[in-house]
Amino acid sequence: MGVYEPNLIHESLRQAAVDRTGIVRRPKHPALQAIVEDAARLARAPIAAVTIIDQARQWFAARTGLDDEEGPRSDAFCAHTILRPGEPLIILDALEDVRFAQNPAVLADPHIRFYAGIPLVNRAGYALGALCVADTQPRSEVFDIYRLSHLARSAERLVSAI
Repeated sequence: MGVYEPNLIHESLRQAAVDRTGIVRRPKHPALQAIVEDAARLARAPIAAVTIIDQARQWFAARTGLDDEEGPRSDAFCAHTILRPGEPLIILDALEDVRFAQNPAVLADPHIRFYAGIPLVNRAGYALGALCVADTQPRSEVFDIYRLSHLARSAERLVSAI
């Protein structure tokens, strides 16, 4: 996988914003789980999650189709999604994308081929994580990304309020 090198000053401020939410120390929130389930249905995808990107890990604040509660940031698709806070990241076929073709989540369980993520941005403009959907099959087109963005805005409000 490509090397992840965020701007260090920006990253320390972003990490402080993640820490201020306290979300990784709190119990799972049922409304976030409902958003994830809605996202999976919308995208007709077996995998969906609200992720929070910490210094060294990706933590799943809510998830469906994934067993683990967290994973290494170095393997996280969402770690790339947060690099551009105002833009979705869409990967139609991860095996054909140099950033992800060798990713353990592509080559082994859960065998991700399609990914779409919307950054979850706080009021200060820092991307704390993402609302994402993934599939084990590549896709040739994207579903209604506007509707996924709408769900992401709801997730942002919850993450900020939790």
